[in-house]
Amino acid sequence: MSKENIISNDSFEFYKVDDSASEVIAAPEYSYWKSVFKTFFSSKIAIFMLVIMLFVILMSFIHPLISKYDNQNMAYINDSSKWYLRPSLEHPFGTDDVGRDMFDMVWAGARTSLFIAIVSTLITTVIGTIVGMFWGFSKKIDVFMIEVYNIVSNVPFTLIVMIISFTLSSGVWQLIFALSCTSWIGTAYFIRVQVMIIRDREYNLASKCLGSSTSKIIFHNIFPYLISVLVTNISRDVPHFISYEVFLSYIGVGLSEKVASLGRIVQTNAKYMQSAPYLFVIPVFVTALISVSLYIVGQTLADASDPRNHMI
Repeated sequence: MSKENIISNDSFEFYKVDDSASEVIAAPEYSYWKSVFKTFFSSKIAIFMLVIMLFVILMSFIHPLISKYDNQNMAYINDSSKWYLRPSLEHPFGTDDVGRDMFDMVWAGARTSLFIAIVSTLITTVIGTIVGMFWGFSKKIDVFMIEVYNIVSNVPFTLIVMIISFTLSSGVWQLIFALSCTSWIGTAYFIRVQVMIIRDREYNLASKCLGSSTSKIIFHNIFPYLISVLVTNISRDVPHFISYEVFLSYIGVGLSEKVASLGRIVQTNAKYMQSAPYLFVIPVFVTALISVSLYIVGQTLADASDPRNHMI
């Protein structure tokens, strides 16, 4: 027998069988929040509007600190040469009828409007979500709350806000209370409907049979499915409250004349639409920019929060 036909044991390698290999999933690893951000940042429009939104928010809260703009003690400028100056490098938004820099006023007003809208949205969302989840899960609470909702929803929201504002007088916190006093019930009803859709699914019934408490089922089994719904609601409420603040300030309700807000600036300069249109157009444009950017970013984030839109 030739040497070529002789095969030694060193030419072979024994194959080791790994029983755990059959349990390995071939699909790529899935991360919810990683998929959320991947889906969100795949939209170029959303990225562009996110940059605008962040710029506006940062300018609204940082610039008034740098400019040291004081809502209460902003003195009029007696030098008539500084009145009605059109936008320039020195005054990007021009000056008003008493020489005040509109650039400082607009960002101070945007800070007030954003603060009112964000705080009102947080109050409305937190209260509405908690009440709505228990409302949709408990049939006993549903009997009582549906009557409350029918009464409140039949009264115009603007009328309620105006009455509360007149009763409590003018002020930022008074306006926040007026805006969020009854608006939470609309959010609660919206959440109630979403909870009723998923409350009787098999895993919830199984949890209940195994002795899980109502609060545990609500916050562990139901709440995670409401994230995209809540983001959608928030993206709608913030521009909604900004619009209400602008409207109420425009008609002279909610905030005093000493407090700078976008609505108050628009209301004050509405009479200059023909003689000095920049005094009216610029604050209106900033208001629209804030509302549109918040809405688009919020809606895109809401879509990205839905696991059905995630691509592995």
